[in-house]
Amino acid sequence: MSNKFKNFFDKEIRAKYLVSILALLCISSILFFCMLIKVGEKTEKKQFVKNTAFDAFQEINLTAQSAIVWDVLNQRELFSKNPDKPLPLASLTKILTAIVTKEKINDNQKIIITKEYLKPEGDSGLVVDDIWQARELRDFTLLTSSNDGAFALATLIGSKNSNTNPEVQFVKYMNDTATKIGLVNSRFFNEHGLDKKEDMSGAYGSARDMTILFEHTLKNYPEILEVTRYKKLDFVSNEKTYSATNTNNYVDQIPGIIASKTGYTDLAGGNLIIAFDVGLGHPVIISVLGSTEEGRFTDVLQLIDATLKQIPNL
Repeated sequence: MSNKFKNFFDKEIRAKYLVSILALLCISSILFFCMLIKVGEKTEKKQFVKNTAFDAFQEINLTAQSAIVWDVLNQRELFSKNPDKPLPLASLTKILTAIVTKEKINDNQKIIITKEYLKPEGDSGLVVDDIWQARELRDFTLLTSSNDGAFALATLIGSKNSNTNPEVQFVKYMNDTATKIGLVNSRFFNEHGLDKKEDMSGAYGSARDMTILFEHTLKNYPEILEVTRYKKLDFVSNEKTYSATNTNNYVDQIPGIIASKTGYTDLAGGNLIIAFDVGLGHPVIISVLGSTEEGRFTDVLQLIDATLKQIPNL
């Protein structure tokens, strides 16, 4: 065979050899990547099983008809029970009253307590002709769940529209604000949440709605809820010093407490919403509705304990 043809066949053999090697390399690479994907899927599956196998809420036994645990930082629901069921809100209503007050009048506006303001059920110790700053009366109202304080704020703000009954006007502000916030299962009929009739609450809402309301308040008006962290505070008005006690009897037993609000009426039973920090800058909100006067506290303490156990396993 001439050198010319010999060189030609040598080149052809080398070319085929190189093509074979390249083909083997490609096949090996594909097989290798397929193996990696399968290993990743298995690892991910194992990790998923690991993450979902532990459920600290599994043994929870709540008195409440409805509840939700909301991880604010990660925007995820950790636990729920009938979270969208509308139920009587009782004094959780006052959270929205505080928001409307903040939006409608200046914190330093003076409010003179009249005899009319003391008409609602429950005596929180307000004195006729005493003068308060709006901010102080709002804080006092939230901490002590003062129906008189809520009615005073509502009447003052609602009276700015002289063509409408002051309370009716204020309640309209409340429902307009609720719609704007996105409380789809809520409706307000008065500013304090007291039952209007034996079979009609002053306000209705769901546990999820209350969580949305609390988160909105913490993000936009954190100063409104700051007062609710404390067990006792003194408020100085024009006439006297009021020693005020938080209606949340367990406020000092909640680790990392950020804010809380209680509610109780015959129709509502016991309601409670709290926000607490499970870590640095990691707020969680717990809302329970339709419990009992004492059960609302034990329900929340159970949910706090489960949350603290669950978070590290997520």
